[in-house]
Amino acid sequence: MTLTCIIPAYNEEARIGAVLTAVLNHPLIDEVIVVDDGSADGTTRVISAFPQARLITLPRNGGKTAAVIRGLAAATGDMILLVDADLVGLAAHHLTTLITPVRDNRADIAISLRDNAPFPWRWIGLDYISGERVLRKSLLAGQTEALQRLPKFGFEVFLNSIVVAKQSRIAVVKWPGVISPLKSAKYGVWTGIKADLNMMRDLCGAVPPFGLLRQIIAMRKLRI
Repeated sequence: MTLTCIIPAYNEEARIGAVLTAVLNHPLIDEVIVVDDGSADGTTRVISAFPQARLITLPRNGGKTAAVIRGLAAATGDMILLVDADLVGLAAHHLTTLITPVRDNRADIAISLRDNAPFPWRWIGLDYISGERVLRKSLLAGQTEALQRLPKFGFEVFLNSIVVAKQSRIAVVKWPGVISPLKSAKYGVWTGIKADLNMMRDLCGAVPPFGLLRQIIAMRKLRI
């Protein structure tokens, strides 16, 4: 099986270079697609310094879901690796541990658990909105129209609903040393709070609040 890595990116000039350094030339990754979601900083310039990566530039910011959808449409791999563009501390061995359970057919989807995931998620052993996942592309077959109706940050919980409906085997992979910066650290306190609230609005727009709780309970039972 071949594997495509999709990296949605928006205004990540300061961090995406380190992520690409970890991803590119990884022996288990056959294709790297970076979707620049209308960045206003130097993100595109940094990506262009890595010619091994295929760059797709969207004309305006449409949100993470739109960027992922565009990457999925261009992907040629049988498996998909989704990686956020803002990770700090990511190394090749982290990617290997996430890819291997799906590649070896021990799991249908693998989800990262980063060092700075919220305490409740580390306590229950599952970050249900983690942006780092490995799955077979076929898991999303026939979902194009539903994906296009999702809000900006609805992709992960929508994918969760498919995983639960299909009773897919979930591998939760701890990523020691890897963090995703808080929005308040990236954008400032008040802008970060607003961004977090908008994300929660989108999550609840994709799946009702009690549906999110049911997802978490069901996904914990599906862990291998």
